[in-house]
Amino acid sequence: MTMDGKAVEAIGRILVDVSRPLKERFRALFTLRNLGGPLAVEWISRGFGDESALLKHELAYCLGQMQDQRAIPILIRVLQNRSQEPMVRHEAGEALGAIGNPEVLETLRYYSHDPVIEVAETCQLAVKRIEWLRDNKDQNESQYCSIDPAPPALEKDIKKLRETLLDESLPLFDRYRAMFALRNIGSQEAVLALGDGLQCGSALFRHEIGYVFGQMQHDASIPQLITALKKMDENPMVRHECAEALGSIAKEPCLEVLKEYLHDGERVVKESCEVALDMLEYENSPEFQYADTLIKLQKTELGNGTLP
Repeated sequence: MTMDGKAVEAIGRILVDVSRPLKERFRALFTLRNLGGPLAVEWISRGFGDESALLKHELAYCLGQMQDQRAIPILIRVLQNRSQEPMVRHEAGEALGAIGNPEVLETLRYYSHDPVIEVAETCQLAVKRIEWLRDNKDQNESQYCSIDPAPPALEKDIKKLRETLLDESLPLFDRYRAMFALRNIGSQEAVLALGDGLQCGSALFRHEIGYVFGQMQHDASIPQLITALKKMDENPMVRHECAEALGSIAKEPCLEVLKEYLHDGERVVKESCEVALDMLEYENSPEFQYADTLIKLQKTELGNGTLP
């Protein structure tokens, strides 16, 4: 095995080690995502037997962002597995859309009628994204370097974008396009328009608003994110995304509320607060990067010869 292979294996072992704190396993996951390659895909794929829905959700997310075709079979198996949590199956469907291979369209169309609404809506979006890519050149207009479920709308008028965002009679794909256009505009007015989306009917849609707020890291979203996190009858998938967004924004009010919900009754919310507090600590530290497992391994293990 090459030096790089041994490093990936060492990081992979941290990822699948259930005795490790979740925050360490998350950092290992994002390190593997950044390293890429078949061995990284293999180690990430091994984690889908874990008990943490949050971790499995992030495994699928990372495989989608890597856009590695070798991840397609494992993502299809996760999507098909009805014993997996809905948020995990949803993320597998979204990841298939992110990879963008038209060969998965038949599978995605089938699960566009899944009885779990979040899975069905995700697969509908993934189908639309792949079809859009087939007819358009992917315009990389986002400064966030993420593979999004829909391309941003070309409209720049915030009022018009807000109308589209909140019009629940429109296809979800069009509303997502408005969402990502507002994200890219990035102003306080755009943030407030996006915040109104947290009152919409689709839990999947509300969860994506939380995700977008985490990318934007705008202070104006903090009150709305806190309100959503504190709403005990809100879908846990939405509350989890809002918790992670607060960790990304990393201001004092975020710290207080994340500590308050660190022992929430919903496991995915509790674990999201744990990971978010680690993200918050990173954002307020001089650390160069969040996905730092390789650096830490080099410091602790290269010196004693356990890595080449």
